[in-house]
Amino acid sequence: MILVVGCNGMLGSDLMALLGDRARGVDAQDMDITSLESVERVLTALRPSVLINCAAYTDVDGCESNQGKAMQVNGEAVSHLAMVTRTIGAKLVQISTDYVFNGSKRTPYIESDRTSTLSIYGESKLRGERNAALNPDFLVVRTQWLYGLHGNNFIETMLRLAGEKDQVSVVDDQTGSPTWTIDLSRAIMALLDKGCRGVYHAANSGFCTWNEFARAIFEESGLNVRVNAMTTRELNRPANRPLNSILGCDKLEQATGVRLQPWREALGEYLKLRNTINRG
Repeated sequence: MILVVGCNGMLGSDLMALLGDRARGVDAQDMDITSLESVERVLTALRPSVLINCAAYTDVDGCESNQGKAMQVNGEAVSHLAMVTRTIGAKLVQISTDYVFNGSKRTPYIESDRTSTLSIYGESKLRGERNAALNPDFLVVRTQWLYGLHGNNFIETMLRLAGEKDQVSVVDDQTGSPTWTIDLSRAIMALLDKGCRGVYHAANSGFCTWNEFARAIFEESGLNVRVNAMTTRELNRPANRPLNSILGCDKLEQATGVRLQPWREALGEYLKLRNTINRG
């Protein structure tokens, strides 16, 4: 049995749908990952063969003013999951982020590149990666710029703004790969099916800036909204963001034969599915 922690979240919901009868899900009301006692009680009762941890404190700016919570949820809680999964003989899958890098590299980041964080969020997720390795049978999957049907995301924000105004300003100096949670779920399952361990990157192929992503959202949706350019400095958010977030995913393809579809194609599929559900 595969246990999905954070099963009601954006990624967890898609993993549960993909796994079907192979999965069981728990969320915050079922297990407190920051409590070793709670983790031991639930995992020793359920005894999964694999645990996929989708639970996280993902408010990047909020982490700056809540460092303790960020480190506890994203970092120390993973040590609880690692120790107990090791004890019961289960594999631990930890979802991580491009924010473990500082964005100064000019080419895509690969798994062996040196980590260097710019924010509390990035530092907390990096601590989670290191704690996951307390279980020798661990798999860390770094991803980025996630969107899906079961959570707030950049696409939904842009579509909401399109209903309120005829122009928006979006940063054009951060580059990465928008990634659909359904595609990420498929990549995670491919890695599990191949018995992979260690660190892997998984993101939709190709890359763009947030500004280009916004333009694509409006174009695919048939909306006439002007997208103005602005810099990260002008945005002036509490947490620093890496300017180059592109994750190289060749290791994933070599290990599994899976290469996630181009981000623009994934965006189109997401919008079609979203519209079908909204009409239905």
